[in-house]
Amino acid sequence: MIPESPESISPVRLQVYLAKSGYCSRRKAMDVIFSGRVTVNGEVEKEPSFQVHSSQDVVRVDGQRVMVHRKEYILFNKPRNFVTSRSDPHAKQTVFDLLPASFRELHPVGRLDKDTEGLLLLTNDGSLTHRLTHPKHLVDKTYRVRIHGTLKPSDRKLLEKGVILDGRKTAPAKITDVCQDRDHTVFDWTLREGRKRQIRLMLKQLGYPVIHLKRLALGPIRLGSLKSGAYRRLRSSEIEALKKV
Repeated sequence: MIPESPESISPVRLQVYLAKSGYCSRRKAMDVIFSGRVTVNGEVEKEPSFQVHSSQDVVRVDGQRVMVHRKEYILFNKPRNFVTSRSDPHAKQTVFDLLPASFRELHPVGRLDKDTEGLLLLTNDGSLTHRLTHPKHLVDKTYRVRIHGTLKPSDRKLLEKGVILDGRKTAPAKITDVCQDRDHTVFDWTLREGRKRQIRLMLKQLGYPVIHLKRLALGPIRLGSLKSGAYRRLRSSEIEALKKV
């Protein structure tokens, strides 16, 4: 059973409840309540400050039930060969095939391409999604990259400084923990952009085929030891940290 969130346990004013449900604005909620169109547990309620428990009380407007859905924040370790989409006519498998049916109401925070694995956030918090994906907020994203060949120091500096993709220069980035493994190079790459297949295209431009790509972090959230294909709910401290990004 999903534990109740603090929001669902704590009572809220009826006016606030209607606004949180998305039925109307707080200002409009006053008119709706005063007009006698709202019932709580079958009784007409005309007091906007009446306390409502979303987990216990049944609120209706004009006979139709109005509900406040708890916000969900899911950390998922996406495997390779799964598309980040609810449905794709060209894809055999999507990430939602690996998740509970109830999560289909959630949306991914950004995307990972089919061949990229790792950290993917899913939520129904639209404002947080906008904050984390809008270019102006410049949220760090860290990837573990494995390429064919030895990454030259000059190319590393060029990748960090930025290259031209589709007529625009990429933003400054940071490459760390470079490790040579026979004819491969492994390193961590932190960038603040989210252009489509950006890392693969930047490396391809310099002649480095990508063997493996995995996202390790998004802002303050780390993938950690979460197994491939597994998920967990974010802790309250992690949610608060995301909202401060």
